Amino acid sequence: MNAPQDTLLQDGTKTEPSGALESGQGAVILYADGACRGNPGPGGWGALLQHGSKERELYGGESMTTNNRMELRAVIEGLKALKRPCLVQVFTDSQYVQKGISEWIKAWKARGWLTADRKPVKNADLWHELESAAEPHQVSWHWVKGHAGHPGNERADALANRGIDVAT
Repeated sequence: MNAPQDTLLQDGTKTEPSGALESGQGAVILYADGACRGNPGPGGWGALLQHGSKERELYGGESMTTNNRMELRAVIEGLKALKRPCLVQVFTDSQYVQKGISEWIKAWKARGWLTADRKPVKNADLWHELESAAEPHQVSWHWVKGHAGHPGNERADALANRGIDVAT
């Protein structure tokens, strides 16, 4: 029997492995979601990573945060869990995240992290972190409608709510 291959995911304290994601053909699929009870309020993030038949769940939370921060944190933590550069398809129900990273960030950077109306970009710390987490990977960004029965998104939402429970 061959020795197990290196997994694509790094070990983390907030993970519940459902099997190791092993190297091979195809992209890693990352479903990410954030949630808040009150905005601001206690919040959680959840990420579901899938590669072939293997998957891994991650989640965490903060006692006082915003929904947008948790949406960003979910993607950041999912990408940081990858052990080496990968093709990654990110699915989020947050247009803030999807458009922010694929469209708006170029203009924010050109303006010195200011919005079109010359105000500081909110959550700039997490946008920097997301950019760094995505850098080693080839990432495609996809928006899915939230709470519409999409299985991956529903699981990420459940993980985000579990993250809130851990944070409170």
